[in-house]
Amino acid sequence: MANSSSFNHRYTVITSLFLVSFLLTIFLFNKRALEPTLYFYRDFFPQTTTASHISLPNFTLPDSEEPVVSVIHQPISQNETIESKTGDDSRNMEVSTENEDDPDGGVNSGEDLIYNSTNVEVSSENKKDPDGDLESGGDLESGGNLSGNGGDKLMESLKSCDLYKGNGRKDSDYLKWRWKPNDCDLPRFNATDFLTRLRGKRLMLVGDSMNRNQFESMLCLLREGLPDKSKMFEIHGRRITKGRGYYVFKFVDFKCSVEFVRSHFLVKEGVRKNAQGSSNPTLSIDVIDKTAGRWKRADILVFNTGHWWTHGKTARGKNYYKEGDYLYPKFDAVEAYRRALRTWGKWIDKNVNPKKQLVFYRGYSSAHFRGGDWDSGGTCNGETEPVLRGSILNNYPVKMKIVEEVIQEMKNPVTLLNVTSLTNFRKDGHPSIFGKNVTAGMKVSSRRQDCSHWCLPGVPDAWNELIYATLVQH
Repeated sequence: MANSSSFNHRYTVITSLFLVSFLLTIFLFNKRALEPTLYFYRDFFPQTTTASHISLPNFTLPDSEEPVVSVIHQPISQNETIESKTGDDSRNMEVSTENEDDPDGGVNSGEDLIYNSTNVEVSSENKKDPDGDLESGGDLESGGNLSGNGGDKLMESLKSCDLYKGNGRKDSDYLKWRWKPNDCDLPRFNATDFLTRLRGKRLMLVGDSMNRNQFESMLCLLREGLPDKSKMFEIHGRRITKGRGYYVFKFVDFKCSVEFVRSHFLVKEGVRKNAQGSSNPTLSIDVIDKTAGRWKRADILVFNTGHWWTHGKTARGKNYYKEGDYLYPKFDAVEAYRRALRTWGKWIDKNVNPKKQLVFYRGYSSAHFRGGDWDSGGTCNGETEPVLRGSILNNYPVKMKIVEEVIQEMKNPVTLLNVTSLTNFRKDGHPSIFGKNVTAGMKVSSRRQDCSHWCLPGVPDAWNELIYATLVQH
């Protein structure tokens, strides 16, 4: 009897161990058990929640527009007198309703955000820049080119880019500074690697002439990755000028495009008839801009708006802002900016697929006028060194606080390129008197100085470094 009891005990122990082992094996090899929870990531890596791999569509030309074969071997120029080889583009061109002088003016100058030829992985965190802690600032490093690659050979090559010709500045010390964000190092800009990550995709910059400034920088930086420079061209044969609002540059070998869409406010500009029968401009802060149909077709979007909100009728707010059919007799420009950005944010949430599209918002770029503004005699000529101390370095416009607020409210992920601190330093980087009328072989403007746009090569190259860093570091 004792032997039987001992046998039964051993049988029970062995059976129990087997069952425990079997259940433990099932648990360990269960797929969900192998995956760290979202809370684990939030606790240890609070800036990086993830989404799944998805495939992107192949590159297609917009609106059945075909490249102009005859322009493939022609240089890209900023000559404003050369018109489109394909005729008038009034059907597609955005028409400004601005009646005052142009404040943009100036020089014409997922998982972890990994890009390859088939997949894009998108960060779903809105709280922090993935390229470093720009929220807490950064500093300038001397001796490093803003283009990111370093070396006089590269800089001379960038200067030869047709988009940059005609700057007129003889000094070059402003090219010898590089942005260093706190707590991280920016990877050197690699044009070939960037184009490889962009293969088959459409990168679109949407905004005012500051984004056109960045667009031109991006084109010339990426051009450095092409052994045959003729394999990059504007598909309509257009030259980049202040007057046009839509450009598509195709990179043939990589089947990708870099595009610019002008949208001063990201919401709809319009006109109204006053009592005297004259047309006055309006801004519908609850209606997205008419160019938004193009935005949907991009794989990577870079938005901005800001400078047009501080000038003339936009700042005054009299009989200008609309919601629905109601025209406000007087409305605060800051609140109008907030509502307009919320309109943009709602459009992004409704129309952008975060599994297939990546959205950046490039923050406010600082101007450096002395003794006035862009239209009242402000100057910056003769500035050859950055600001290295002073209150301006701590300047953070209310518009940037609104941008952060709106992005936090959104459902879809938006990566904020917070360049405000970066540009606060750079009073030395503006065209000032150069880039306007030709005087004694130099482009000079005696009437107005441009202290808001940037020389190229120059500061906007650093903004594009931040985009590249976002793709590489994650």
